[in-house]
Amino acid sequence: MADDDIKPIARNRKAFHNFLIFDKWEAGIELKGTEVKSLRNGQVQMGDAYARIQDGEVYLIGLHISPYAKTAYGNHDPLRKRRLLLHRREIKRLATKVNERGFTLVPTALYFKRGLAKVELALACGKKLYDKRQDLKKREHQRQIDRATSPRR
Repeated sequence: MADDDIKPIARNRKAFHNFLIFDKWEAGIELKGTEVKSLRNGQVQMGDAYARIQDGEVYLIGLHISPYAKTAYGNHDPLRKRRLLLHRREIKRLATKVNERGFTLVPTALYFKRGLAKVELALACGKKLYDKRQDLKKREHQRQIDRATSPRR
């Protein structure tokens, strides 16, 4: 598969700051027509979104897709919960990891793949405050190294 088939919509950079990412899955997302049009315009916010398993299905909660401006009627609720499309065995595998080990399902990316909207779901565990500080220190240290070894001055 070529990279030309994937058109990125949004990335959840906040998830990489707040969580340790362990594993990733690709899932389809069940959308209404006006939601697809809003996604094509890039009108989405994933900051506080998460996924939950209920009754053997996975739902995406907290994903804000803005209402489509050019519709006369029948617009969607921006914060409605949306069903994710995964195979039954993938849902069972995710459910055991979430229930037993205390992981969280967090969306990290939203994109179109061959014309279909897809979500990259990550199995994640929350970072502690000291982990976040450690990451900031590493990043700042790497910046200083890059500045010192940069050929431009």
